Amino acid sequence: KNVMYTDSAVAGEAAGLAMGLVNLGSASDRALEDMLAYAHETQHEKIIRGLAIGIAMIMCNRQEEADTLIQTLLLDKDPILRYGGMYTIALAYCGTADDGAIRKLLHVAVSDVSNDVRRAAVMGLGFLLLGSPEQCPKLVALLAESYNPHVRYGAAMAIGISCAGTGLKVAVDMLEQLLGDGTDFVRQGALIALSMVLIQISEVQEPRVEKVRKLFADTIADKFEDVMAKFGACFATGIINAGGRNCTITPRSPITGHIDTVAVVGLAVFTQYWYWHPLAHFLALSFTPTAIIGLNKDLKMPVFQFKSNSAPSRFAYPAKVSKLGDKAKSGAVKLESAQLSVTKKAMLRQRQKEKEKEEKKAMEGVEGTTTTSSSSPSSPSSPSAVPRGTADKMDTSDEKEKEKEDEKEKEKEKEKEPEAAFQVLQNPARVTLQQLQHITFDVDTRYIPVNPVVTRLGIVVLKDRKSDQPEEFVTPTAPPSGQAETTTNIPATQHNTPTTHQQHNNTTTQRNNATTQQHTQHNNTRNTRNTRLGHGYGSHVTEPLAEPFLLNRF
Repeated sequence: KNVMYTDSAVAGEAAGLAMGLVNLGSASDRALEDMLAYAHETQHEKIIRGLAIGIAMIMCNRQEEADTLIQTLLLDKDPILRYGGMYTIALAYCGTADDGAIRKLLHVAVSDVSNDVRRAAVMGLGFLLLGSPEQCPKLVALLAESYNPHVRYGAAMAIGISCAGTGLKVAVDMLEQLLGDGTDFVRQGALIALSMVLIQISEVQEPRVEKVRKLFADTIADKFEDVMAKFGACFATGIINAGGRNCTITPRSPITGHIDTVAVVGLAVFTQYWYWHPLAHFLALSFTPTAIIGLNKDLKMPVFQFKSNSAPSRFAYPAKVSKLGDKAKSGAVKLESAQLSVTKKAMLRQRQKEKEKEEKKAMEGVEGTTTTSSSSPSSPSSPSAVPRGTADKMDTSDEKEKEKEDEKEKEKEKEKEPEAAFQVLQNPARVTLQQLQHITFDVDTRYIPVNPVVTRLGIVVLKDRKSDQPEEFVTPTAPPSGQAETTTNIPATQHNTPTTHQQHNNTTTQRNNATTQQHTQHNNTRNTRNTRLGHGYGSHVTEPLAEPFLLNRF
């Protein structure tokens, strides 16, 4: 509160958000009175906006208790406080799909004079429909076709918030239409929302995942794309690959239906990146690691197995996207080099002379003319007689045909090999939310979960049915990386033995001595030349430099 009263724009906005986070869901009357009073006094829009979002967080999940405050904010003349009123409705009735709250948001979305308030009202629909994500695309379908680009942006973000991690085809269809919007920030919102919907969705579940990932990379690499759309593509790439593709956005549990308040607050503050980009980091509050980690009574990871009763490809990692800029490289056409008309005429004359010589030899009937003509570079079948560029075309076409044939053979082999109906996973293992319902613990005969019904990801406490036997634990290993792959062939003793250090130091000393000797010879040569020319300063530079790293400067 003291920081807020300093009337500093950036610090005041942070203080408003911090007060909301500290009093999250408390409905504290004292905090609300202080924040509303100062919001009317200050002239800084940033402070007012921070206080408005803070007020909304204080009333999180309070539902009917927030109705009086909501009505006060909706009737306020300040559009920023009305903007906070939209978020108050969204957070107070989060995941409830309340009819009265939906009516208020829809009314404001088409009637308010402020674009910011209308955008917030449409985004609020996504928070209300967290419990029934399949209803959100239907509700905002008409708003996605609005003449106002702020409303269209809000519709895209509402779909992304409510359908996060579901991979709904209806949501993907609507967002694909918005990707072709003429307004740059609408495309930005569509890209971000599309990554939220398709996070941890495999190609088997949604075949368009690979296409979407390539779209993100191509948008970033496109030099002619708008900056805001490229910014959205950068955001989308980070979201869809969150945590090394081992995290998902879970504002609502798909099994229990419970609303995660922390994840909801993270999404609400994340949408404020519109005004200040650092607030985008709040999205990390909505990320949940998707893994099952089994621990024993001593909180150690024993070696045990469990089974996923689904095809491995259904929940596998998506394929890696090609490097940025491959679109421009793949679309480039190799053009033939230009030739002057004089050069073409000279080539034609040369070919005619060669043909005349061959005809004369054929008429004379000299033995071996056929072999010499076939092997000579002047024959029609030789590369010199072939027009320039045709050989390259033939080679490239043959290579392309071979590549196509190889791809077809690989596809046929994949089709012939039947995929396994289940997969045995080792502790710890990546398990997505959709995969959790297919997990069973009937493989390992020693360890079983204390709670036989696993309803959430994360730590699973195991019961040891053979406690009298020694346990084997999982040993952590370094993750594979490009740097690790390049250094795997280097023996470990190279960096640990004293002899290796001594050899390295001797080599370094020899190299420095050789460099110093070369520099001394260079100085002596220059001194001799300066003496011949009559300069008197040559004797001052005959001494070698003390530091070898300065040699390059000379």
